[in-house]
Amino acid sequence: MPAAPQPFAPAKGDLEFAADQAIEACGGDARGAVKALLIAVDFLESEVDELKGAVSNGYVRGRYVAPRDRKE
Repeated sequence: MPAAPQPFAPAKGDLEFAADQAIEACGGDARGAVKALLIAVDFLESEVDELKGAVSNGYVRGRYVAPRDRKE
């Protein structure tokens, strides 16, 4: 049985640099940077959900239950 994947923990300097880049990209507006990052996270979560639906059930061995189209 494979080991559980370990979460990626970037170095503190990497996070500081990434935060500075995000704020700089928003013209120095930290609130704008947070909004942009929240939008990016929402987009990526929707992409993950879409990709989960595209993966065959046999490949993922039932780890993800795809919502069924019900006609009620």
